Amino acid sequence: MRLRSLLFVPGDRSDRFAKAVASGGDAIILDFEDSVAPERKGIARAAVADFLKASRQCTTLVRINPLSHPEVQDDLDAVLKHVPDAIMLPKAEGAASVRQLIGREWHGDVPVLPIATETPAAIFELGTFREVSSHLLGLTWGAEDLPAAIGASTSRGKDGAYTPPYEMARSLALFAAHAADVPAIETVYPDFRDEEGLAAYAARGRRDGFTGMMAIHPAQVPIINAAFQPSAEELAEARAVVEAFAHNPEAGALSINGRMVDRPHLLQAQRLIAQV
Repeated sequence: MRLRSLLFVPGDRSDRFAKAVASGGDAIILDFEDSVAPERKGIARAAVADFLKASRQCTTLVRINPLSHPEVQDDLDAVLKHVPDAIMLPKAEGAASVRQLIGREWHGDVPVLPIATETPAAIFELGTFREVSSHLLGLTWGAEDLPAAIGASTSRGKDGAYTPPYEMARSLALFAAHAADVPAIETVYPDFRDEEGLAAYAARGRRDGFTGMMAIHPAQVPIINAAFQPSAEELAEARAVVEAFAHNPEAGALSINGRMVDRPHLLQAQRLIAQV
């Protein structure tokens, strides 16, 4: 399953579902949590259930409410019988949260995409996700709930860059995803009108090892897709590395077009080719 771009859609806005599907995103995330007012959560459940019943044209995830929410079982009852492609779990606190979720009346084929950094306790549980990797679709992180949870004024400085605590959370989530051998999904870029800033942010994510990114507006999807799509030049170089080692399987290092490459370069090349 390719996950370059994952577009959030409020679950109570069924009028936006078709536009989200047509956005070109690799997946849509129908939301029951932050984007839906408490009095409209029942409307959201009904709308999402109706959508899941129909023939789906793209990968569809559902973000339920946190496990501590009194209506979380209502969320699961509404959607699991229609088998979404995954459940997004907000405010996850490591493997224990995933086990608690799948310990409910679970459909065994539905994977989980945890949001892994939204509480202080979650930071100390990031390494445990590899214990439940077989249940994961990927791993992502968030930069909005955590500062609110600890009384911080913001997660970003005046230049828009993350302050050190949240840069650390991002890095740990990235490594936790790779330790679990699942896709690492970058968090959202809130200013959907800032296309240049989004392009730079997404490019940084791919550079650092993220394999995809979440979006909050359809206009962000093409920019994110482009950022996480290897260029023709990158693919040609990666294939040259793989081919060279295939012809020289005992080599530890090789010279390709005047550049020395070794086994870590081979792994990078194989990962890049796997993305497409």
